[in-house]
Amino acid sequence: MTRFIFSFFGGIFAMVTMGVMMIALTIGAVFWMYGRDLPSHEHLAQYTPPTISRIYSREGRVIDEFAQERRLFTPANEIPDLIKNAFISAEDKNFYTHKGYDVRGILAAALQAARSGGGDVRGASTITQQVMKNFLLSGDRKVERKIKEIILASRVEEALSKDKILELYLNEIFLGQNSYGVTAAAQTYFNKTLSELEPHEAAMLASMPKAPSDYHPVRRKERLTQRRDFVLKEMMENGYIDQTTFEHEVAQPLRSVQNEDFAPYADALPPRDYFTDEIRRQLSRDFGEDQFFSGGYVVRATLDPEMQTEAAHALQAALERYDRGLGRWRGTGKSIDPATLSDEGAWRAALADVRVARDIDLESRWYPAVVREVRENALLIGIEDVALDDQRGMEVPRSDTDWFKGSLKDNFEAGEVVHVRAMTEDASGDFIRWTLRQVPQIQGGFMAMDVNTGQVIAMQGGFSYQHSVFNRATQARRQPGSSFKPFVYASALDSGYTPATIVVDAPIEIDTPQGVWRPKNASNKYYGPTPLRTGIEQSRNLMTIRLAQEVGMDVVADYAEKFGVYDNMGRVLANALGADETTLFKMVAAYAMFANGGERVQPTLVDRVQDRYGNTVYSHDAAPGNRRVCTDCYDPNLPPGRSPRIVNERERVMDPITAYQLTSMMQGVVERGTASRSVHLDVPTAGKTGTTNDAKDVWFVGFTSNVVAGCYMGYDTPRSLGRGASGGGFCGPVFEQFMKKAVKKYGGGPFKVPETCNFVNIDRFSGARLGEGASGPNVVAECFREDDLLNGIWGVQLDGGFAISGSFDLIQPDGGSIAKEVTTSTGKKAVVGPKAGFGTLSSGGLY
Repeated sequence: MTRFIFSFFGGIFAMVTMGVMMIALTIGAVFWMYGRDLPSHEHLAQYTPPTISRIYSREGRVIDEFAQERRLFTPANEIPDLIKNAFISAEDKNFYTHKGYDVRGILAAALQAARSGGGDVRGASTITQQVMKNFLLSGDRKVERKIKEIILASRVEEALSKDKILELYLNEIFLGQNSYGVTAAAQTYFNKTLSELEPHEAAMLASMPKAPSDYHPVRRKERLTQRRDFVLKEMMENGYIDQTTFEHEVAQPLRSVQNEDFAPYADALPPRDYFTDEIRRQLSRDFGEDQFFSGGYVVRATLDPEMQTEAAHALQAALERYDRGLGRWRGTGKSIDPATLSDEGAWRAALADVRVARDIDLESRWYPAVVREVRENALLIGIEDVALDDQRGMEVPRSDTDWFKGSLKDNFEAGEVVHVRAMTEDASGDFIRWTLRQVPQIQGGFMAMDVNTGQVIAMQGGFSYQHSVFNRATQARRQPGSSFKPFVYASALDSGYTPATIVVDAPIEIDTPQGVWRPKNASNKYYGPTPLRTGIEQSRNLMTIRLAQEVGMDVVADYAEKFGVYDNMGRVLANALGADETTLFKMVAAYAMFANGGERVQPTLVDRVQDRYGNTVYSHDAAPGNRRVCTDCYDPNLPPGRSPRIVNERERVMDPITAYQLTSMMQGVVERGTASRSVHLDVPTAGKTGTTNDAKDVWFVGFTSNVVAGCYMGYDTPRSLGRGASGGGFCGPVFEQFMKKAVKKYGGGPFKVPETCNFVNIDRFSGARLGEGASGPNVVAECFREDDLLNGIWGVQLDGGFAISGSFDLIQPDGGSIAKEVTTSTGKKAVVGPKAGFGTLSSGGLY
């Protein structure tokens, strides 16, 4: 009997043992089979999740963000324990003790699924397993994936610390509202940093990973509150908060940005504009678009927000001034269904969906509005973000529309979407009326930069970024017109010519493959033999062509390319008048080299770029060609009152005397030339206007000793701006408005004079050399090289080799007539006036 009993139980033991072994072998085989081709977990140790790249102004304020996924990476040691404990309580209370998987949790989930017949399947994944699913595996709910999770989780637990695993999880997890990671989610839901969160807020975030869409703070507020309270209870039971804290926190209402309890983080950011979008474009080119959008870069921009606002307003005001002068109403071209106008909620919702510019703040904010009713003497409107019972009313009177033709009923229909702004008294700020506005069709660009560092302090690429993202400062290729002429004169001055060299200003005929080209001066008047200075001050086209012919278009083009105006300039004479196309960005950068004495300067919108770990990956000052070294910044023996000495390592692109001569000549443009009516600053200012054929593009580029700025205006599809349009008249006021504030902020003074300058008094009308005591409006002190005084082109009249043709008035630059060629009764030519015409002129008496 005893033998039988031992035999019976021995058989059972053997069967159990064999069964256990078979199960173990089966499990082992399954894990071996699924563990063979799993992805490697080793790269997780070096994993860096996609993170927001942020752009900061020079004052350190965030001005824009770019990201594929809204994530702000935070190392584990910077994540507060409160946040870690909330997520551990919600997702994996045994996180710090298990080996990657939780057997009890798996069995409990399996038992619940069996009891419900598969209808209630809850997750049993540990935080480590969720990391495996998010990083290395798919999100399907198959048994195979669970097995792979467990295998990988056990491997990772051996390779990484618990803090590193938690860091990966808390930075990777999706928490709804396009927020990835706890830092971005805290900002999205509460507009707070992690350290500012209270326990009930941390518990709310920890409620999200289960199913963010099922726990929306507005649509599923009650359900989210219940889940939050459950997490708080788990935190208490796990010893992370005490009973008193628990009772206080569960009593708190569920507050969030989405419920309008907190202001959205985005409200603190300025609207995206041309400046930050251009940084995005340039850094995407330099680092790669995917890397820039996911690399977590910290970008210190050169932007001066105060000056950026001034640049935008100056350009916008000029564009609007021209547009309203045309007297035509176009509106936005958008409308909403008139049937919605009887229901305030309906028309407001429809208006909110209309894509029109909402980033314009010229004099005051421009609001989108809808025309609710067209009356005889007023428009009844509904204004976005303004209540119907607002004390300012909801009407635009007929008197506001006097600037364009036609009655209200001729120009408007119910449902039309328009822009309006509040018109106020200048002195008191009291409201006058709502006034209609429209985005002009004419566009333009403006840019300003430091002449010594190349840092761009302001850039406006059009009237409104939201209306058109095309950046006309960097992307629009336009004809610079006469604003290109300084490069012709620069090539001449470096070739032995001087500001007093005489060039003939007279009609020209040039045979071209397209026929005879007869260029002319804008005024249709001619000065005859004229000094270079007057040629640039008064923007004489024919002098410029003759000078380019004398110097040679190859030399002119080489200069333009050396200054970066063109990559490959065409060698035709028309390009001496700015017929080739370039960008405002390149023109302003090139003028900076005139202003700083002839040193190469690289324009930049970015001062420094750091990666997510704070390592500098780009510095403008350290870039090749930009270095400026302080030789005694750290010298303790530096005498009091003496500033440190800065040594430039930049390339010299122009002789400093040439740069000063050109700058002095362009000062004449501002003081008595084509910009004299529009530019009047309190510090020495130089610049050049530009107006192309038929006034399709108008320009002004100018500078003080510290800041260079440029403007251009024109239609995107070029067409004439009308008679009387000019660079001085249109762009000069833009430059003037901006630079008044720039001078107050950045200062300005006399342009630096090279030590080797030899000053000689010259008659700016004739080029004659005058005595040291000479004075009067015709006298200017010109800078000469020593060699120019001895061997320069002096006393020679240059005509470029062109014959002189046609009838002309020989006048002085101040407009006084000297001589006139006429046809006598016998058919012969004669010169009437106190001086001889071209037929009898010689170089005698000219210097």
